[in-house]
Amino acid sequence: MAHTGKSQKSLFKRIKISSGGIILKRRPHQNHFNSKESGNATRGKRGDKHAPHELVDKVKALLPSL
Repeated sequence: MAHTGKSQKSLFKRIKISSGGIILKRRPHQNHFNSKESGNATRGKRGDKHAPHELVDKVKALLPSL
């Protein structure tokens, strides 16, 4: 992937970078149609989780500041 020197704005909508530099992402399947799910499933979808190392490598390639 060729990098142009600009940060990818669409990437910042999908991830969050903590103050310590840890890359966080939203858990999957939590946007809508959650009313049918059990309470445990709904509570389990709350909060962000650490991104897998495959995603971290791609993020570092797209963002010049990391």
